[in-house]
Amino acid sequence: MRRHWPNRALSRWPLIPLSRVKAAGNTASPDINTEDFSAAVDYLGQHPSVDRERIGILGIRGWGGLALNTAAIDKRIKAVATSTMYDMSRLMSQGYYDSVTPEQRSQTLDQLAAQRWQDVDNRAPGYGPVSLELTGREPQFVVEYAAYYKDKNRGFHPRAINSNASFSLTTALSFINAPLMSHIAEIAPRPTLLIHGEAAHSLYFSQTAFEAAAEPKELLIVPGATHTDLYDQVDKVPFDKLAGFFGQHLAG
Repeated sequence: MRRHWPNRALSRWPLIPLSRVKAAGNTASPDINTEDFSAAVDYLGQHPSVDRERIGILGIRGWGGLALNTAAIDKRIKAVATSTMYDMSRLMSQGYYDSVTPEQRSQTLDQLAAQRWQDVDNRAPGYGPVSLELTGREPQFVVEYAAYYKDKNRGFHPRAINSNASFSLTTALSFINAPLMSHIAEIAPRPTLLIHGEAAHSLYFSQTAFEAAAEPKELLIVPGATHTDLYDQVDKVPFDKLAGFFGQHLAG
């Protein structure tokens, strides 16, 4: 059974959790996924047990950068936290560790343009091979991804993109020129909490976001934790820190 730790764990405190996990059409985009968070706020704000002045959001993995982007524009959100976050716009535009050259970026855009025409001609989007089918030549963090998403006792689901499918081949287009971190300083004076693993390949995303954010802000680095450890290793996820953060900043 897939472990959705936010709902399961945070329900121990007096919170009303709401999660969103499926990408429609196996695609993602910064505008649609930012709107997902604001739409969740709409929904929660209609619940009779919800105080509209006490709504916070938590973004995990790629949803971390999207949570920060949403909080920057939606002031109904009174506190925002991320865990093991990715800045998907930075990744798709510049590659891991900002390694993509201008020439490589141009080549990628040529390939994506060609794929769009192919999708038009086929009247259907193109998809890549099934995600995380390992060949033995992958970096360690990809091996760790597969260990999570392919394991039925961890993150596997038959309809999950990272378990049993793939994103559309043109998903990157909408992210490449839409940097998500541009205005996160405007979250202030509302608080920001960034959580990341010390051994995570993706730690630099949270470190850069922390530098760009304004006070009040906090970066919590979990000793020895990898990127996927903070997906479901309950002994490493700092639940008490999260509960304390939201409890303090969403207090009535």
